[in-house]
Order: sequence, then C-alpha cells, then structure tokens
Amino acid sequence: MPQSAALPALAEVIRSGFTEGRHRGSLVLLAADGSVEYALGAPDAPVFPRSTAKPFQAVATLRAGLAIEGELLALAASSHSAETFHLDAVRRILAEAGLSEADLRTPADLPLDEAEAELLLRRDGRPSPILMDCSGKHAGWLAACAANGWDTASYLDPAHPIQRLAREATAEATGEQPAHVGTDGCGAPLLAVSLTALARGYRALVLAEPGTAPRLVADAMRAHPEYVAGTRRADTWLMRAVPGALSKMGAEAVQVVALADGRALAFKIEDGSERARGPVLAAALRRLGVEHEVLDRIGAAPLHGGGAVVGEVRAAF
Repeated sequence: MPQSAALPALAEVIRSGFTEGRHRGSLVLLAADGSVEYALGAPDAPVFPRSTAKPFQAVATLRAGLAIEGELLALAASSHSAETFHLDAVRRILAEAGLSEADLRTPADLPLDEAEAELLLRRDGRPSPILMDCSGKHAGWLAACAANGWDTASYLDPAHPIQRLAREATAEATGEQPAHVGTDGCGAPLLAVSLTALARGYRALVLAEPGTAPRLVADAMRAHPEYVAGTRRADTWLMRAVPGALSKMGAEAVQVVALADGRALAFKIEDGSERARGPVLAAALRRLGVEHEVLDRIGAAPLHGGGAVVGEVRAAF
C-alpha cells in the first residue's frame, strides 16, 4: 500500500474535544451491481487479506471433496475465539478424519478472545495449536488431505494440492491473481489482492448459485456466525442482526462485508489498529445504506480518562 501520509484518515482519536491522532487507510464500497460506489485511499492497491481470505480457503476444502457442512463448514472459514464449542468442533473435524490435535501445524497460541485467554490463564492453561484462531481452517484442510490420501505433514506448502485449490478459489472469486505471496500468522500461504477485489470476492460468495461451493460456504457462515467468530465478536453480531450479511475480519485491521443483494465493502486500516475497526465498519455500513441498532454496538469505541469516558475513536468520513 502507499505510505500512510498519502492515505486519508479513516478514523480520528478525539480526547477531551482535541484530535489526538488519526488512523489512515483505504476503503471501498460496492453498489449492488458490483460497481464502485465510494472509495477512499488506494483500494486497488494490493494488501494482505489475512483472515478475510478464509471463506475462499474453505471453498478449496469443499472442492477437495470433503463432506463438511453446517457449523463445521463455518468453523473451517473462521477466526474463532477458542470458546469451548469452537474447540469441540475442531476436535470433531479432526477425529472424523482419523486425525488429532498433533496434526495441526498452527503455532501454539492463546485464545483470540481476551475473556477466553484470561480464563485459560487463571486455570494455569498454556498456549496450544488448537487455541490458535485459525485451527478450524487447518482442521478442514487436514481432513480434506486425509480424504484424498494427500500428505498431511506438508499441507501448508504452497505447492501442496490443497493450497493450489485455495489459490484457484481466491483468484476465481476476486478476479485477480496475487500480486505477492507471503506467509500468514498461522503459517499458511498468504495471497495479496486489492480491497476492491476482496469486496467483489465476497459479493461473488453471496450471489453464487445455491448448492455451489462458494454459496455453501457463505450460507454456512451466515447460519452459524458464532462459529465464524465468537459470542463476543462484531462479525457475529452483524451476521445475526442483518439478514444475509456475510462479515469477516482479518488481522491488521482488514474487514470485508457483503450484503445479500450484492452490496459490499472492504477496508484496511494501515496501522492495523483494532480500536478503529468498529467505528470505520459501522460508518461504512451506514454509508452503504444499512440502518440497524447493532451498528451502535459495533461502532462504540470510547476513550477513558480517570475512569470516565472523555472521548472516542470515530470515523472520519
């Protein structure tokens, strides 16, 4: 992406009536027909999509022939919070394929959800691969490998059959070939595409023909949003509140949403600030025409001083 000085502010940090700072980035909103309705910054420049790529990667799991559906398919596209029901589902995917947690190549981690991480530490728990928020995706890939007789030890190699399918699914949905290939936090190959392509990719998922792999993934995520994120997460709140919405966050403050009629948005806050994600997401959805009280919950980002609210992080567009 361009340097931050060249990008507009997507959010402002207001403390005691004073603008304390700004979070810059890029944003794109698509109309129902897929055309660009509104854009800020450089939405056609490549970014690493991080976990917003997971729905495309779950399409690859289906196309590899794995018979997975419902909440387990939603989990294969998730950045889960490591709540008990998430971990049970990961173990179920692995067990049904004759695999175990030992086969996961995710790095040992604490739960993404702060409440779950605090609870674990209070119980003297330790980081482990299954707690990593990408373990559902990895479990799906591993199960697909087992079903095909593919090597399970090298499933993260970019040349592995499951990764070739993931690359094809991403290119098909987004309409772009990757501008750069890197390594995600979970160790998986990471394909850089533009925000405009990401928004169109999610639009393609929700508008795909019923019964196709892309539509099956979108439908599973929307039917089981708690498995995509968790009970205390904005993606879950949005998909529960707005019928037909498909929402997914990614690390470094990447966010993509598609609505049932094809309207879509994608943004990237360049400094990766999580505190700016909610205000920007709520404002972008309102500009896209969504009106629901859940946006107040998603967009709330108060600043505190001396135990009192003295300001907020708010959208700057």
